[in-house]
Amino acid sequence: MKLRNRLKNMLALSLTMLFAAGMLQGCGFMQTQESMLASMKEFSLGNGTASVYLNQNWIEEDLGEDFMLCAANALGSQVFMMIQCSKTGLGSWASTLEEVQEFFRDSYGFSGEDAEAPEIATMNYVIAEQGQMYSEGIYVDAYVVYGETEYAYYVLLFGADSMNDSFMDSAKVSCSQFEESVPQVQDNTTAEVTDTIRWMNASYAVLTDVNGWDYNRFGGLPANEESEAIAKGLLEQWWDVTDRASADENLEWILTEGHRAVFMEDIWSLEEAGIGTVEAEEREAFLQTVFGLDEADAGFYSDMYEMYLECGDTAIDGWDYCRALNLMGYYYIAGYYTEQEALDTSLEIALTVQPMFDSWDELIESYMRGYVYWAEESADDRRAVYEDLQTRSDNPYEVDYHTVLEKTW
Repeated sequence: MKLRNRLKNMLALSLTMLFAAGMLQGCGFMQTQESMLASMKEFSLGNGTASVYLNQNWIEEDLGEDFMLCAANALGSQVFMMIQCSKTGLGSWASTLEEVQEFFRDSYGFSGEDAEAPEIATMNYVIAEQGQMYSEGIYVDAYVVYGETEYAYYVLLFGADSMNDSFMDSAKVSCSQFEESVPQVQDNTTAEVTDTIRWMNASYAVLTDVNGWDYNRFGGLPANEESEAIAKGLLEQWWDVTDRASADENLEWILTEGHRAVFMEDIWSLEEAGIGTVEAEEREAFLQTVFGLDEADAGFYSDMYEMYLECGDTAIDGWDYCRALNLMGYYYIAGYYTEQEALDTSLEIALTVQPMFDSWDELIESYMRGYVYWAEESADDRRAVYEDLQTRSDNPYEVDYHTVLEKTW
């Protein structure tokens, strides 16, 4: 994910910039909470959605990202960083607090033990760790707080050469002043989310979650100008869709042909070459000889042929139909289809695909087989997402697979 890679690079760079200024020094004498607050001022994320109080003499470092706040004392001996991961939209780079925690540990080479968490009244869940992190030859003692609100996940990092009691007390006071101001997001969607719409959303919930979007929304994002730009960029990059005409053409292809037709063309080519007369353990060598494939490609097509023998000529149909439903959400968010058009067409597709399978497991497994064929790589990561989604309190697959699908908008 590009956002996560950029963030990881920035994390490493920020430590180097802030701590390379001079020899690290410890904190001073113990202070009361009142006296510490008297010498603090508010520092906020660039997007204005969250803030904490830090020493008023600290200097903020511009990292060029609205979802990151970084500040340090004049000597560069103490540092604070706040990282925000919104749960939807552009600022989303993780889907659970545990994922945020693992990403931070990996990015900073951080190792630590559970520590006493500060009281943060405006967060729903708060945990803390204390230990040491390493970046670009610099070792830093760190107190790291992870928290969650309805809007976002947060990392609050306090670093110093020696994590003494005074600095810890100051860190906890700063955390206690954490405030969040959730932005009002415009959403032009008018349709109520019914079981029919939930069914359609569930058909492509795996990809929606991989994108870091909201699988409880039709299309995954609120319908507004920002989301429109995101969807248009995605459609152009992955589908060569740039307007209504190319959107219609693309939908027509996936509904009448799709990758299932390409898959069967490959199968027919293999059978015409005589693969059906070859023992399973000899198929790879046969493919290398007849088609001149290398070992990796021969193994791939051998696996695809085995999949065909096990599942038949509809092996990857779920892949095409789930993606067709996904496209309708994208088309709506991008503004190529109206809400009514997108929902009406989605219903037609859903009514086509629902009778083809007996359960969510069957449909999603067909989707996974298609992913393997299209991407020529394992679908294990996406299967893990599917399994994880079913454990969540807002599990999209709670909706009965055999729900009566009908127009509710």
